[in-house]
Amino acid sequence: MEFDVVIVGAGPAGLSAACHLMQLARSADKELMVCVVEKGSEVGAHILSGAVFEPAALNELFPDWQDRGAPLTTPVTDDHIYLLNDEHKATKLPNFITPKTMHNSGNYITSMGNMCRWLASQAEELGVEIFPGFAAAELILNDDGSVAGVITGDMGIDAKGEAKDSFMPGMELRAKYTIFAEGCRGHLGKQLIKHFALDEGKAPQHYGIGFKEIWDIAPEKHQPGLVVHTAGWPLGDASGGSYLYHAENNQVFVGLIMDLNYSNPHLSPFDEFQRLKHHPVISQYLEGGKRVSYGARAIAKGGFNSLPKMSFPGGLLIGCDAGTLNFAKIKGNHTAMKSGMLAAQTLFSELQADEHSQGKDLAVYTENFKQSWLYKELFSSRNFGSAIHKFGTFWGGAFNTLEQNIFAGNMLVTLQDGNEDYAQLKLADQCDIPKYPKPDGKLSFDKLSSVFLSNTNHEEDQPCHLKLQDPNIPIQVNLVKFDEPAQRYCPAGVYEVIESAQGEKQFQINAQNCVHCKTCDIKDPSQNINWTAPEGGGGPNYPNM
Repeated sequence: MEFDVVIVGAGPAGLSAACHLMQLARSADKELMVCVVEKGSEVGAHILSGAVFEPAALNELFPDWQDRGAPLTTPVTDDHIYLLNDEHKATKLPNFITPKTMHNSGNYITSMGNMCRWLASQAEELGVEIFPGFAAAELILNDDGSVAGVITGDMGIDAKGEAKDSFMPGMELRAKYTIFAEGCRGHLGKQLIKHFALDEGKAPQHYGIGFKEIWDIAPEKHQPGLVVHTAGWPLGDASGGSYLYHAENNQVFVGLIMDLNYSNPHLSPFDEFQRLKHHPVISQYLEGGKRVSYGARAIAKGGFNSLPKMSFPGGLLIGCDAGTLNFAKIKGNHTAMKSGMLAAQTLFSELQADEHSQGKDLAVYTENFKQSWLYKELFSSRNFGSAIHKFGTFWGGAFNTLEQNIFAGNMLVTLQDGNEDYAQLKLADQCDIPKYPKPDGKLSFDKLSSVFLSNTNHEEDQPCHLKLQDPNIPIQVNLVKFDEPAQRYCPAGVYEVIESAQGEKQFQINAQNCVHCKTCDIKDPSQNINWTAPEGGGGPNYPNM
């Protein structure tokens, strides 16, 4: 199938690009064929975000979004920021000593899954074709090396690689230009960055793992619009923080973001999150409530210093696939949307100027990006993550408050963190083993019951999508050196070390549990795990995350 533009990923970046392309085409009375391919079973099925949403880009894309019924109905009413001193105590921080980027006046608490479903409906009304349940599995390259589109994955292949009765071959989706908007650590984006050396001269990308649960809570505890952020306990030497957002319908969104540059291989991000919920700042709202959903997703948080070149012959890399999240705000949806809109403007200008245009490196995207508020916003926040990595949560936070509140992000210094997150792990015998309390089934839970709430499903009889470059490394290297941390950093119980009756240890991959967070692809100390797209439609089915 041939199109003018193919977009990989129906998240906020990809859908905004699709909508704006068609808006521009309509205003110029031009016809464009645009398609969006989405690996989730439906639009929104794989979307996970906090989310406090800043409407800056949406105001540009659809100024009448309220009349169109966008799911933004809970404005932020109050910001509370705490430093958790230990498991019992906390210090509430006044707004004037916290970075102004953390203040949320004018923003909305929302489900980005529902937001993407709404954006998809707007795109389809404009004439965009959306194909959910089809994973973009491979790149198509022209003879000159430019990107010509993507091939979707074959359906109905068994674990041995043989066709089942339900076999359906993948489709070639060819386009003049292809936009990659897969989200953080997109597997095709990763290939493109390496193939075209898009990150040459840049600081390495940095990541966090973000957890989220949705809870139904007692009406008398519910304060619609209240935003709570915390730093400190339980993370200790690891950096990160938690959030609790009071959404609509007596629901709260609670989660933890933990930076993936942590050094202790015995740490379990999942168990740190479960521990967090027992702190009085959080438990006061959750006690007596009911957990209704769970999920996890990696976050690209390197920001401006880690942005790769976003154009290459035949396409563009946008949104969290490129790493446009503003970690100073803990927000990436409005920045992803703006990057998609800039992509649409760039491509439409090129297609309009030369209808035979195909396969160029649209370096003009970089100029358009530099002229936008997106560039200014990311540049002013460039030191946020590096300051915390270099100076720790407290002094890094103090630096960021000074830079954002006094210098408006324009201090004449740029802090760089040139260390890869995966390379920060110390040897297991050099680190203490945390003692995590047993889940109580009221506030804290185990991994398997949590994965159940993510509605994760994969066809069991299919090739494993978690590829080991060397199957011997988990036992012979990672287990010996790091007590095989995949058992703990995975938030879904995918990886296990099992022992036979004869005492032989084996690395087991429960791929059907995978929630597509990509943490294994990022944190494996040997960089031995390669996350690839499973059969389309597999993975979590988040209702309103």
